[in-house]
Amino acid sequence: MKASSGKRAFVTGGTRGIGLAIASRLKKEGVSVAITGTKPKANVKTNFDYHAVDFNVPEEVEAFADILKQEKPDILINNAGTNKINDFSDIGMSEFSRIQQINLNAPFQLCKAVITPMKEKGWGRIVNITSIWSKVSKPGRASYSASKFALDGMTTALAAEVAEQGILVNCVSPGVIETELTRSILGEEGTLEMSKSIPIKRLGKPEEVAALVAWLVSDENTYISGQNIAIDGGFTRV
Repeated sequence: MKASSGKRAFVTGGTRGIGLAIASRLKKEGVSVAITGTKPKANVKTNFDYHAVDFNVPEEVEAFADILKQEKPDILINNAGTNKINDFSDIGMSEFSRIQQINLNAPFQLCKAVITPMKEKGWGRIVNITSIWSKVSKPGRASYSASKFALDGMTTALAAEVAEQGILVNCVSPGVIETELTRSILGEEGTLEMSKSIPIKRLGKPEEVAALVAWLVSDENTYISGQNIAIDGGFTRV
């Protein structure tokens, strides 16, 4: 594709899984990529520019937002997120607030940081990684779905506000993706059962999500904005 060659991108949560796949794909397309992770920089081996940020700490988010204002990236991928499955009656306010802080508040601040420079350039691409649980939900996911449905709503409003300035803003909602984290949560038996519920009869691959994101942030995407695109093997449509 190479349509984003020469651009500068930031990918949050880019040290593993979907985030790493997105960062790697963008780099392959000729994009200069920086990523974030929670570990100290000295403890991380990576081929990307790296920033240690704990998105649960508002002061760290604010400091990172200042970096974005200075760097003026062309592309922002808000991928970092967290989840905890819990019965609604057992969710404490600290738990609920932590998930909203990481999954919603932080992306809000980072979007604010890049919008003005993108307007000045007349070009920008933002993709917020949501989840199939921003389209449907199930028991135990009240905190997570609240954050991801809200992120979708914020994306829709922002897209409507900035599209005229050449800035396209979308959500991508991965389904059940083949990652170490997924395997550790579901186990082999759970993974097999989940695969049976997906029309394609398999889990998705991080590289498949990355390919979609790479196209959305490229010059080839000229008319898709304000959307929440599921990449889930048809899971949310049956």
